[in-house]
Amino acid sequence: MEFYGAVEAGGTKIVAAVGRAGEEPRALERIPTTDPGETLDRIIGFFRARASEGLPIRALGVGCFGPVDLDPASPRWGFITSTPKLKWQGTDVAGTLGRALGVPVGFDTDVNAAALAEYRLGAAIGRDPAVYLTVGTGIGGGAVVDGRILHGASHPEMGHMLMARREDDGFPGFCPFHGSCWEGLASGPAIEARWGRRGEDLPPDHPAWDLEAWYLAQGILNLLMALSPRAVILGGGISQVPGLIDRVRSTAASLCAAYLDRPRTPEEWSDMIRAPGLKIPGLDGAFLLAEEAAGVSAS
Repeated sequence: MEFYGAVEAGGTKIVAAVGRAGEEPRALERIPTTDPGETLDRIIGFFRARASEGLPIRALGVGCFGPVDLDPASPRWGFITSTPKLKWQGTDVAGTLGRALGVPVGFDTDVNAAALAEYRLGAAIGRDPAVYLTVGTGIGGGAVVDGRILHGASHPEMGHMLMARREDDGFPGFCPFHGSCWEGLASGPAIEARWGRRGEDLPPDHPAWDLEAWYLAQGILNLLMALSPRAVILGGGISQVPGLIDRVRSTAASLCAAYLDRPRTPEEWSDMIRAPGLKIPGLDGAFLLAEEAAGVSAS
């Protein structure tokens, strides 16, 4: 049996694994995201060690924090570009890993990889178009349209949509680029900056969560109007707060004001805004990217 390599590269940690999409990994390691040289060396070391143990990989898939260059005609394809993680700006992630391991590399954003996995294997099976969102240290989103990850002039930066601030919210926003964009108002760091406590330390009945649901609902409603998806998967650490997804659904329905034919009923809103179906969708998505890089047709 052939195996593939997968890397889910987040801003605080990396998950590297050997296996196949939709299956338990044969090997997995979590690596802190430190400086580029050290981090990439540890990823390379992981796959070389697994190969020496009888688990060589046919291809590698990387779902990476960004922004990244995804233009296959660009000499900087596979590079991280204007990330706030200054040490990582201009880092050739795909090229460095591919040259060191001697395998083809599939490369995309972490949220695009997760969107692909949820579409093919998880909570968005049979739902086209579909959107995957992650809400944690930032807000990111990816979309699958006609079975393919949505790319354009760049890749979607859904977390940086500019938002209307709720009337009772005087918080200026946390994003260093845009202040009160979606990420600047509703990410984990925004919650901590606004309330003086990390989201994980706030009880489920804290007023922070009504405000969070309002901003998440507004952003999702924007995506419903722009892309008309058949499913929006709401992932990331913040989404796991008890009862938050239900609050988002009811708030989105209220903000929508019955403008859309679907979703309209509470049942349809519950069917539209969903929890992830996969344990680590970004990792499964990276395995799918590896399969595509190896020329394995998508099923």
